[in-house]
Amino acid sequence: MDIGIGLPNAVRGVDRRGVVDWAQRAEQAGFSSVGTIDRIVYPSYESLISLAAAAAVTERIRLVTDILIAPVRTNTALLAKQAATIDSLSGGRLTLGLAVGGREDDYEASGADFSARGATFDRQLAELHSVWSAESGVGPQAANGKRPSVLIGGSADMAYRRAAEHADGWTMGGGTPDMLVESLGKLRDAWGAAGRDGEPRSMALFYFALGDDAERVVQESIGDYYRFLGDFAQQIVQSAATDEGTLKGYLSAFEEAGADEVICFPASADPDQVELLARAVGL
Repeated sequence: MDIGIGLPNAVRGVDRRGVVDWAQRAEQAGFSSVGTIDRIVYPSYESLISLAAAAAVTERIRLVTDILIAPVRTNTALLAKQAATIDSLSGGRLTLGLAVGGREDDYEASGADFSARGATFDRQLAELHSVWSAESGVGPQAANGKRPSVLIGGSADMAYRRAAEHADGWTMGGGTPDMLVESLGKLRDAWGAAGRDGEPRSMALFYFALGDDAERVVQESIGDYYRFLGDFAQQIVQSAATDEGTLKGYLSAFEEAGADEVICFPASADPDQVELLARAVGL
């Protein structure tokens, strides 16, 4: 199982070090990928721009949106061109994780229709593939002769169908290893029903912070980011790995559940977290 690390693009107070220095350290440490999470109405760094910056200072590490809220990007041709540009500049290292998101304020700020987000997403997935085709004339030529890799996020049955029809696999945006086992069964069923060959790629994530002040950091950062969920935000805070034992336990359980890759997303913007995580997982 591959082990990636998130960029702290959505941690309050993130600065250049949390993207540029962080990505360089992550590549040097041997992580498989650097990932971003996405919101519009939050003092965070935009996901695609963050990955473009990371691409410019790295050579090998994969670049993952986990996930990008597609329907709030109302110009799908522009989204396709932006993704293709990052993929080309990075030599084909982009994995575009996409989902609909669940915050109405992100849609309102973007001038997008929250109630129609599912139908919009379906149209976008078809349009993305059309734009990435050689005949569209939009964007650079595909890196390595193929479109960017695509994963679909979401826990509704529709998400597995979308993954089977439009993507290379599926990503779980939060949940337990047991939930992953159940989801992968649904994903494989949808994959077979769509007549797809091979196995879909699967990805999962969890939050972490390491060091003497880890629990406080998680409470302040993750608690703030998920404050809109009310009492459930504390469940997310409590699920974060704040010691090596918990972290290794999560990784082992997700590997046993069948994940191809797990991305550990930080609750801190301190680049020293990269080395702390690398030592903890034995890189």
